[in-house]
Amino acid sequence: MRSIIMNERTYLFLVGVYILVALYFDFEYMIYGLVVLLMLEGLSGMRLTTSFQKAGHISLDHGLFSLNSRHRFNVDALSVWRVVMASVLASSLILVHEYEIEMLWFIPWFMGFAIMGAGASGVCPMHLGLRWAGFK
Repeated sequence: MRSIIMNERTYLFLVGVYILVALYFDFEYMIYGLVVLLMLEGLSGMRLTTSFQKAGHISLDHGLFSLNSRHRFNVDALSVWRVVMASVLASSLILVHEYEIEMLWFIPWFMGFAIMGAGASGVCPMHLGLRWAGFK
């Protein structure tokens, strides 16, 4: 039996597809579940990608293009990415669905396409920005 190989690049692609499918079928509770998962991963530092790699007894690079910058903060950029993405996704959906600010409908869709594109290309501008800001 072959183990599941998942690095951050694959994870980003799957998260982007998940967001787009949930938005297309208007399953907002699926997105809120993703927000909870991303927040738990970001705040605890335990990620699904590393768990899958430990279960398969393999170690993979995250697969994303990154800058070699000086670390100013002792916080992982991927954990910060998860918290920021979860916060922006949740706040935009709450503003659209609960407070009926309809002009923000494009933010979750843009995030879904951008995250899926980052997973497909291996270049995540948000991750690059966080690395440049000094997160490790």
